[in-house]
Order: sequence, then C-alpha cells, then structure tokens
Amino acid sequence: QITRLLKTARGQIDGVLRMVDDDKYCIDILTQISASNSALKSVALLLLDDHLNHCVRQASIQGGEVADEKLAEASAAIARLVKS
Repeated sequence: QITRLLKTARGQIDGVLRMVDDDKYCIDILTQISASNSALKSVALLLLDDHLNHCVRQASIQGGEVADEKLAEASAAIARLVKS
C-alpha cells in the first residue's frame, strides 16, 4: 500500500512538472500539488501507524531508555506531521 501511494505521488509530481513546462493554468497546478501532498500525508500516516504498532509497542515491552527513545521519536514525528 505504501509503495502504491508513493508511486501515485511520484506520478502526480511528474504531472506537476509537465504542467509547469507546458505553462498550464496556475490553479490547475496547485490542485495537482494538493493531490501530491495528500498522497504523501497518507504514506506518512501509514508509516507512523506501523511505527507505533511495532517499534513503539516492542520498546514499551522492553521499557527503560529504549521505550523513552521510541516515544520521543514518535512524538517528534507527530509534531512534524502536524506542522506540515
């Protein structure tokens, strides 16, 4: 699913490049950029979900510094996603 979404985003970005080269209407280009961003955000959410359900869960079982590090990583990743 991640690979499919990344290929979709790549295709959309390639489309943006063609649209710019072809001097297409600005609003149409912005629409395509929005679609690309949406596909990339979907990938980010899937990766975050995977990280929480595997890496963070495993680290929480181990406890200690490992758990603290993984939780801090996840928190920082969420903060970056919210800002974008």
